[in-house]
Amino acid sequence: MSLYAIGDLHLHFQSELKAEHQIHGKVWQNHEKRFKRNCEKVMTDDDTLVLIGDHSWGRTLSECEEDLEYICNLPGRKILIRGNHDMFWDAKKTRALNDLYTGRLSFLQDNYYPYEDYALVGTKGFTFEGPFYLNMQGKVIGWSEDAYDHAEKIIAREQKRLRNSFEAARADGFTKYIMFLHYPPTSILERASVFTEMAQEYGAEKVIYAHSHGKARFHDSIHGKYHKVEYRLASGDFLKWVPLKVL
Repeated sequence: MSLYAIGDLHLHFQSELKAEHQIHGKVWQNHEKRFKRNCEKVMTDDDTLVLIGDHSWGRTLSECEEDLEYICNLPGRKILIRGNHDMFWDAKKTRALNDLYTGRLSFLQDNYYPYEDYALVGTKGFTFEGPFYLNMQGKVIGWSEDAYDHAEKIIAREQKRLRNSFEAARADGFTKYIMFLHYPPTSILERASVFTEMAQEYGAEKVIYAHSHGKARFHDSIHGKYHKVEYRLASGDFLKWVPLKVL
């Protein structure tokens, strides 16, 4: 049994948003076929795959049915985290999604899932992404205070949801954690955040995140060890559609 992760599949088998929002570049050409083929090469049905957000461009669940069916047909147990583009997934209705896809997909929000002696915990997360004001050299010299204040409110909400996930696992006796976020744990302005602090507080061994895709974004946040926690980026194009082996 192995644990794998990847994010940002951005599937669009049905969605009308495809033409408007599809991400371009060679790495995205036929990425659905390449990813499925890679999963079948490296994974078995005994493995677990955590998909870290931005699963589908669909606005509603009915527009995501083929995308979610594609995920169902990948090898192993599949656990999903919300992404910023996952409009089909209302966080308050996570239980309904779990009921609908019982035995096929597991949706992680305010809960956790066991993997051997680890608890897999997580939430969408959030980081402030601007707008920024730059000088002639391209250095950040300011930002929109209104946008920053709005981001702080979302971060506080996501912090609470992540704590719910940790506490549910701890209440069941877990002491070892792998933490998943869709957004990076820190913004380009930060060296630490409420999310890195929570990883340290609960002793998470690893933090796996996505969202940063495109070469210009790959190094927006932490890579490697920070305060004894290992941080890994797992956006699909960064991994070239080969799922990251976490454990």
